[in-house]
Amino acid sequence: MKMDSIKMKRELESRLASDDRLITYDREKDQLRIENKTIGKGITISLGGIVAKWHSEKEKAIDEVVYYVEEGLRAMTDTVQLTDHEKKIFPVIRSTSFPLEAEEGIAFLTDEHTAETKIYYAYDMGTTYRLIDSRIMEKEGWQASRIKEIALFNVRSLKTTLKEDQVAGNTFYFLNSNDGYDASRILNKGFLNDMKKKIMGTMVLAVPHQDVLIIADIQNTSGYDILAQMAMSFFASGRVPITALSFLYEDGELEPIFILGKTRNTDGKGSR
Repeated sequence: MKMDSIKMKRELESRLASDDRLITYDREKDQLRIENKTIGKGITISLGGIVAKWHSEKEKAIDEVVYYVEEGLRAMTDTVQLTDHEKKIFPVIRSTSFPLEAEEGIAFLTDEHTAETKIYYAYDMGTTYRLIDSRIMEKEGWQASRIKEIALFNVRSLKTTLKEDQVAGNTFYFLNSNDGYDASRILNKGFLNDMKKKIMGTMVLAVPHQDVLIIADIQNTSGYDILAQMAMSFFASGRVPITALSFLYEDGELEPIFILGKTRNTDGKGSR
């Protein structure tokens, strides 16, 4: 079967059709917009990228888009109330290429992290979450500093249960609770410092997508290659990819590293 934009448009229209939604197609931009009729807000998706992804991932590419749209529309219609719901505020990690504002041009609350990653802040809604933007902050009368402080406190309260695997003399630890905040645990400095005490070799981390944090105890050169392959595999399969690069953790700082063959090159800025 050959997939093109028109076929993808029809497939998504059939999967996303609902009485309370308006679906429109912009042929010139090759974009499909799915809008909630009641609130007049929606999500616009570019079909070209989805078609390209379909050729390598088939139905999984469509499933991911449908999930993204369904959850996104649901989050738009649910009410966000920060006051008296402080325990629902968490930080989330995204790539530096992730949009800085919502579709309506409303800026998200963000913070610097590394040369490859950025911190956003989210309001947990159960099966999904909504990124906190300036409109929510203004409505609630909250300052950015308060949200950031609460979010970092809450991420420290999350469980840090790890799975361990030994490969070629190196130890790899995986945090994969699927609560939407696995990558966010990289912001828990206390947890990272406790892990640092266990590491016999070099401590290297990876957050290839939002639902996994990999911590590696690298004790030989092949360990770097194995971690690079793991990170790339997770990055390619994740619903919300972040970065395929790994990070050295030294003196409480994160530094992105490029792993090529059996050589290591460091590049980028350390974490704040």
